[in-house]
Amino acid sequence: MTAPMPDSPLPDLDRTRFYSAGAYAYACIRQAIVEGLLTPGRRLPEAELASWLGISRTPLRQALSRLELDGLVETLPRAGLVIASLDEDAVAELYGMREVLEGTAAGLAAQAATERDIDRLVQLAESAAPAPGDGMALYRLNRAFHEAIYVAAHNRFLLKTLQALHDSLALLGPTTLTAPGRPDAARAEHESIVAAIVARNAGAAETAARAHIRNGFLLRSRRRSDAAG
Repeated sequence: MTAPMPDSPLPDLDRTRFYSAGAYAYACIRQAIVEGLLTPGRRLPEAELASWLGISRTPLRQALSRLELDGLVETLPRAGLVIASLDEDAVAELYGMREVLEGTAAGLAAQAATERDIDRLVQLAESAAPAPGDGMALYRLNRAFHEAIYVAAHNRFLLKTLQALHDSLALLGPTTLTAPGRPDAARAEHESIVAAIVARNAGAAETAARAHIRNGFLLRSRRRSDAAG
């Protein structure tokens, strides 16, 4: 049986920054899921997880309970606890909510962004593109850009909700940004969003952000359909 823990080291987190072993375990497992080290369907035996993290089972169970509430892990008959998977309906629901909320965030950013926020967005939109096949680098740059929009919206509740939705994207498998032509298309879409925010045009910013998420969903749907054969 394939070992459920990744061969790579633990996520690079400073354990001393966490108030408890459970909080540390939660952050480590969550980051491993988000970065694709632990993939959908992978089993999570407690003994191996505890050994990997270097903690006892009690705080580990606390962390796993939190992750289950987040929807990142689930309990399956005969398999036990595994990294969650999303069916077609869940994928459509996830992207539907992202389209609405990312559009709202971009519209709010056009109204509330500070000059520092705008400088950050411009910098990210103009950053040198990673190699087309470097999925993790593409993912990280894309996430940084979207999180910069959430921050620029200056709404703490929207920020928290969008960050949770973005984490759920890890349950979909490899990023769509590795698809031929998608990095350039996404970059152009990002530039359109930033241009509208810089112009303080809330309507245009929301429209551009919604179109960006919709294009990602269409590409994701085609990939899943092709994989299903």
